[in-house]
Amino acid sequence: MTAGNEFDPQAQPELFSALLTPHRSLNSTGFLVLMGFLSAVSFAAGVAFWLMGAWPVFGFFGLDILAIYWAFRVNFRRARATEEISVTPSELRVRRVSHRGHVVEFVLNPLWVRLDRKTHAEFGIERLTLVSKGRRFTIATFLGPDEKASFANALTDALQAARRGVTYNPIS
Repeated sequence: MTAGNEFDPQAQPELFSALLTPHRSLNSTGFLVLMGFLSAVSFAAGVAFWLMGAWPVFGFFGLDILAIYWAFRVNFRRARATEEISVTPSELRVRRVSHRGHVVEFVLNPLWVRLDRKTHAEFGIERLTLVSKGRRFTIATFLGPDEKASFANALTDALQAARRGVTYNPIS
């Protein structure tokens, strides 16, 4: 056999791969602009109250800015969470990384996996769950209903392709 004709049974085609992250509409530049604007308005209002003789109010305006800053920092930290889902003919792999860096990974056989959809008549798909051998794994919690529907269709197609098996075309 020549080097170009070698067959590697470990190398399997990836039928599906998705990296899911939480949606955040405010980027770091927008955050700085917003915090600058809120700080300026808060400072101006605080100075106005100070000049009226209500100087303790000035400190409370500062506490409001600190609370808003802390809430956004928590929000940005939680946005670091990810969920990676990949399907090959022999395995479905889900890897979750929490916002704290904790990793949970599970591997399922795509021949035995069923994708359940919990659908609300008005809102669309609310929850996607992988079911295998009596165990349930909720996936794609970051996505909205329309995104979940698109994701579920793509994952279902990949699972069906895995069930059909790999076809090797020696010509191409």
